[in-house]
Amino acid sequence: MRRQRSSAEEQVAELLRTAKDALGLSVAFLSRMDGTTQHLEVVDSSIPFLFQEGAKVAQATSFCQVIREGRLPAVIPDVRRFPEAMALPAARFPRLRSYVSVPVTLSDGTYYGTFCAAGLTTDKGLSERDRALLEVLASAAAVVIEPEVTAAAQRAEVEGRLLPVLASGGPTVVLQPIVDLATGRRVGAEALSRFPAAWGKAPDVVFAEAHAAGVGDDLELLALERAVEHLARVGGYVAMNVSPGTLLTDGCAALLRRLPAPRVLLELSEHDPVEDYGALHAALAEARGRGMRLAIDDVGAGFSSLRHIVLCRPDVIKLDRSIVDGVAADDVLRTLVRALVEFAHGSATTVVAEGVETVDDVVALRALGVDLGQGWHFGRPGPPEALEPVAAAVVPRPGLPLDDAVPVTAPAPLPARPRG
Repeated sequence: MRRQRSSAEEQVAELLRTAKDALGLSVAFLSRMDGTTQHLEVVDSSIPFLFQEGAKVAQATSFCQVIREGRLPAVIPDVRRFPEAMALPAARFPRLRSYVSVPVTLSDGTYYGTFCAAGLTTDKGLSERDRALLEVLASAAAVVIEPEVTAAAQRAEVEGRLLPVLASGGPTVVLQPIVDLATGRRVGAEALSRFPAAWGKAPDVVFAEAHAAGVGDDLELLALERAVEHLARVGGYVAMNVSPGTLLTDGCAALLRRLPAPRVLLELSEHDPVEDYGALHAALAEARGRGMRLAIDDVGAGFSSLRHIVLCRPDVIKLDRSIVDGVAADDVLRTLVRALVEFAHGSATTVVAEGVETVDDVVALRALGVDLGQGWHFGRPGPPEALEPVAAAVVPRPGLPLDDAVPVTAPAPLPARPRG
């Protein structure tokens, strides 16, 4: 039974059928050359049992390779006239007697393989014009297959980078402090994944690549495990990021059952689609029943998903840095933040501002009723040992430099807003 072809392969098959019918030969095929093996990727054949998709032959002994090396012409009306051709395995079985082969080259000049037509009988009518036709069809095939070839190469590159990270137990996880704006106390920290700087990629890009390559759930779960390891080393709560898709996996369900729920804030991005809110609530029910809190991250980045917030019923919303940075000097941002705070507080939801970098913004956010803050102003992401104890922080005051802020030493759990 023939395997299911992709849309691109169906288009290539049409080009091969055109070539086979136009030249009057028995078979036409697209092959990929990997340096050692010729892979028959798409085949259109009048004799299917002799020429099958997925078949592999040694590249060095294939007609296509010998033609590419210039040891045989591209157009061979009668294979019997060339001793070197008759010495090749395909001249004995399936007993090829006529052959035309042209290279398939991608837009960057990469040699991919060949576009060929062959017959079991001689064909004295084969000519250079037939080769020209195959070259046109091969160019069209290259355009069709290139997106899939590029995507496959990208997947291989991503896997090559990520597999060692997965094998070593996941990404490095650092913590960034989260502070109560009303008192200045550190109440918790967010666990953030870090990947090798040489990659030059933000963590969200790496996770997206991992999901595209089919290892995203594994990478997220390892990052969560690394975050969980920090719970025993810091006070307050730890916020951990997870995508809705990973949240619904059996691995994540097992992890949630092991968590000290009251010390965990689970964050879902506003950008992540939720296909089934019922399944999401079911996956979270047991952990939330034990005191775990749910947050929606990146709120305001696109301001496109209030429905997402309403249906997820989070305990916390985290304002994206794009509407936080510079809020003290921007009336539009203040209006937007105020509206989100009123919306959140109306449903007993805590508001965290991300990307806080200045005292002025701290003061403005506090005046707008924002509950918690996170950003470089309070501390950069780092190891657990770099965090201040939850009882030691300072309250910024309007018009005063940070050095003149007032110390606060009282303990600070995650603020809870009564519901009802």
